[in-house]
Formats: sequence, C-alpha cells, structure tokens
Amino acid sequence: METLLAFVIGGLVAVSIYLLMRRDLVRKVIGVVILSNAINLLIFTVGRVTQGASPLIPSADKVPPEGIANPLSQALILTAIVIGFGMLSFALVLLYRTQQSTGTVDAEAFVDEGPDPST
Repeated sequence: METLLAFVIGGLVAVSIYLLMRRDLVRKVIGVVILSNAINLLIFTVGRVTQGASPLIPSADKVPPEGIANPLSQALILTAIVIGFGMLSFALVLLYRTQQSTGTVDAEAFVDEGPDPST
C-alpha cells in the first residue's frame, strides 16, 4: 500500500510543479492546492497506514500496543486541510479582484520591466 501511495504522491508533486511553472495565476493556485494535498498524503503515509486497532492505550498498559495508527499525523493533516481551505478561498478572491482591476490573470503582465534605459 505504501508503494502505491509513494507513486501517487510523486505524481501529484509532478503535476503541481508543472502547474506552478505556467503563466496563468489560476493554474498556479491550483498547483499550490495540489502540492498541499500531496504533502498531506505524504504526512499521512509517514504516520503509518494500518488497518489495526485504534490509537487508544488500555488503562492497564503504559505504552500503546503494536500496529496502531499514529494519531499525531492525522491531527496535523486535519489542521492543514482547514488552513488550506482558508488559503484557497483567500487566493481565489484575490485572483478575482486582480482580474477585475487589471483585466488579466497572466503572471507575465505584472512583471515590472524596470526603468527605461534610453532616458
């Protein structure tokens, strides 16, 4: 299962890097969202993908039994999903406002050429 997830994570990272290299700002935002999902999946995979027992320690034991999922990585991912959704909402509103004020979402249109050397 971990091997399949490694290939999926690699594919998601490749797609996100491809989208981040595009000129269109909407594609850049989509690339960031896909990259954040790939990182969430990576953290989930590192925290062990098991179908074992729930991560609860019995009252008589001092340490958790073997074969449980790591609850810390799951909690981090849930937090990252909420923060990622807020970031996506803000970025889409910012893109909408940028398109309204400039008439384009092309990243190259915002590059400052610098002062004119002929003057």
